[in-house]
Amino acid sequence: MALRVPKAELTPELSESMIKEFGVVPEPVEVTWHNPQVVQAAGEFGGRVRAWDAADEGLKTFAHMAVAAQVGCSWCLDINYFQAQNQNLDLAKASQVPRWRESDVFTPLERDVLEYAEAMTDTPPTVTDELSARLLDRLGAAALVELTAVIAFANLSTRNNTALGITSQGFSDACGIPLSARPAHSGAAPTS
Repeated sequence: MALRVPKAELTPELSESMIKEFGVVPEPVEVTWHNPQVVQAAGEFGGRVRAWDAADEGLKTFAHMAVAAQVGCSWCLDINYFQAQNQNLDLAKASQVPRWRESDVFTPLERDVLEYAEAMTDTPPTVTDELSARLLDRLGAAALVELTAVIAFANLSTRNNTALGITSQGFSDACGIPLSARPAHSGAAPTS
């Protein structure tokens, strides 16, 4: 897939900052820089989302990866898998998120979170009262509200990147365990 909007020229300061943080300038920033207000707002919101601490970081990362796999956003899947390594999360589990239904590495809570992420991503959403009740019972209200907002943010990010033609930049190549592919029968968009 090719970019649907060309990359904009960033300020030298922003480019240096991005390279210092990521090693390269992330394509979502380069493409979105045509409207710096959008980049700023997305960055501020993303920073706030990352600062929330009521829900477990691993659950939130796995949920974002599940959304990315379902929507077909290889960029979000790539960067979140890379960040899972940097957060010292279980890479054996993180690598299996795209095929979580077929994998036996996830706990019942993790499986419910992944199911919840996919159910929220369905159009229309398919979240059930039973699934919500299980998560509320195990996570508590504050963490469930946070998890829900994280998944909603993941949908914003993944759909934005996919619509703009932004794909993986190879961040996950640095991970010791290859990222699994989503099964072909899943009905999701390809993540290439």
